[in-house]
Amino acid sequence: MSMHFRDLAAHAATDGAISAEDILALRGAGWADGRMDPEEAESLFLANDALRNPGPDWCDFFVDALCEFVVNTVEPRGYVDQVMGDELVSRIDHDGRVESMAELELLVKVLERAVSVPDSLKAYALRQIEDTVLSGDGTTRAGALDSKGINDVECRLLGRMVFAAGGDRPAAASRAEAELLFRLKDATLYDVNAPEWEQLFVQGVGSYLLGFGGREPLSRERASDLEAFMNRPGAGIGGFLRRMLGSDVDLETSNGFSSLLSITPHTPDVADEADEAARLTGSEELWLLDHIDADEELDPLEKALLQFIAEETGDEPLRS
Repeated sequence: MSMHFRDLAAHAATDGAISAEDILALRGAGWADGRMDPEEAESLFLANDALRNPGPDWCDFFVDALCEFVVNTVEPRGYVDQVMGDELVSRIDHDGRVESMAELELLVKVLERAVSVPDSLKAYALRQIEDTVLSGDGTTRAGALDSKGINDVECRLLGRMVFAAGGDRPAAASRAEAELLFRLKDATLYDVNAPEWEQLFVQGVGSYLLGFGGREPLSRERASDLEAFMNRPGAGIGGFLRRMLGSDVDLETSNGFSSLLSITPHTPDVADEADEAARLTGSEELWLLDHIDADEELDPLEKALLQFIAEETGDEPLRS
């Protein structure tokens, strides 16, 4: 890049404002040679810190330019190493928090564009959303009258991060991310959440447990059967969980207990079909059991998750 680029960024930092013409000039100067050095990257961070009311044009440019720098500066291109990941966090962190939407969007975009990022970088990005939801205060709450629940901005950012290409399990939730989704679900269960939240929780946790995309949706009849099963006094999923916790089955050495959604023994034909479908492993069933039973109730999102698992595995719920 050029001294002209740094001068333009410094001018914005001094004035606390930047025009559309300045942003266009920065784009032209920034991509003149297609490369950005650390000093030029720092000049953009300084400008962003100084801008009083940065608009969407600035945010787009800031994210595009610095994402290119973070993702493609170190060879091999597309792989963010630990040093670069740590440098990014140190530059945008303010006592454990990110304080501008542009910087938060930069984190998300890096996760989306990189082939691989350090686990610590993805964990830091996810923690921004979790801390905001739990505290009710943060970048995504600017101007909000009600800080409770998960808002639509947080839901979209969280979904992009969970299913981002970079990280320890690309395009699917890792165990740590699935546990994060459960923590957020428990913390916001009785709050007003974004309409997309239930789908994100179900698909995120489901992708961790099953790791593949799906079958046809449940028929109306099967969905009705499942609902009746889960609500059945003493014999539904709540009763099953209590019985499992009270049993003396050696779960550590078993090959996995019966499906959570199919307590009664399968006939040979149904068993053969089930063997061809994706199944939860014993450890995955134990993990799910622990998380569902943690609050000793089966809430609506957990019911939706169990329905999703039924769809994906092909398990038949117990008929009432």
